[in-house]
Amino acid sequence: MRGAHVIVGLSGGVDSAVSAWLLKEQGYRVSGLFMVNWAEDEEGYCTSAEDFQSARAVADELGIPLHRVDFSAEYRSRVFAQFLAGYQAGKTPNPDVLCNREVKFQPFREHALRLGADFVATGHYARIEHRDDGPHLLRSADENKDQTYFLSAVAREHFERVLFPLGALTKPEVRALATRAGLPNHQRKDSTGICFIGEREFSAFLSQYLQPNPGTIEDDAGRVVGTHRGLMFHTLGQRRGLAIGGQSGAREAPWYVIAKDAARNVLIVSQDSAHPRLLSTRLSAANFHWIRQPQPLPDRLQARIRHRQILQDCSASIADDGSLSVQFAQAQRAAVAGQYVALYDGEECLGSGEISDVVSQADAR
Repeated sequence: MRGAHVIVGLSGGVDSAVSAWLLKEQGYRVSGLFMVNWAEDEEGYCTSAEDFQSARAVADELGIPLHRVDFSAEYRSRVFAQFLAGYQAGKTPNPDVLCNREVKFQPFREHALRLGADFVATGHYARIEHRDDGPHLLRSADENKDQTYFLSAVAREHFERVLFPLGALTKPEVRALATRAGLPNHQRKDSTGICFIGEREFSAFLSQYLQPNPGTIEDDAGRVVGTHRGLMFHTLGQRRGLAIGGQSGAREAPWYVIAKDAARNVLIVSQDSAHPRLLSTRLSAANFHWIRQPQPLPDRLQARIRHRQILQDCSASIADDGSLSVQFAQAQRAAVAGQYVALYDGEECLGSGEISDVVSQADAR
């Protein structure tokens, strides 16, 4: 639709900049919209001000208007509050999934449409096909950068009038286009992590909001090997930050978190990186969100339980209460409540759900 008005979520990064450039090259009338999700703190860990200056430089280079909107209140109430509640409950939540569902494809999309956009675009590495039966979310051509996992909890209707210009491109191709177009941020490094955490130490950040609850650390034989500051500061499979090296009678090998005993406030660890309590072939999601639900479900599907994980062969079934059970062909390491399981039928992402229950190989015996 040449001449249609597209508002691009311009973040200051190279991906959204190339998205805006591509759309302009294709004949769209393009505007940029910069979104603030986290108010700057005095320590300066969040780079929102720097990101805005980068976005403004890109908009000036492309000759497009740039709007700015502050969604920090929505982010705190819809994303950060759930993030803290999840950790308080002993889970390992994923704020990036929540951000896309609760902010980028709700208030952000709605604000862009109110500004007069015919379409909304972002720099996500994903593809979307608008078919007669509605939008279909498809994996990116660049499997290493594919971001459908982060988009898998977005309501299907919120993909209406959405474009993903980078879906058919690889990251090196995007970098090359940025250089060719002379975009001022073509060499800017990709952002990593979560804005409100930045480069600071995670447990120190979390302790500003959650009260420490110290307890003991036990090995898989029940022997006390140390103390922890709180179960919420640890997750399954973790090997750093345990401070329990040099145990008498133990091998000179890393320790791994293999379980949390919330009732006793005990963290359980082992030096076996393939301990049965770390591995599971079955999990469930109590409230699975479908972008598209095939009827009936194919016998063979794929899933991933974390971003950038290679797709894992599985089968799935729906219980009478609507929960989804997933059976993997190969054991999965460190599947944990609070993270999301995203389901795929070939190239299509069918949806996702927050993992509510995991059956480890130790439990299955």
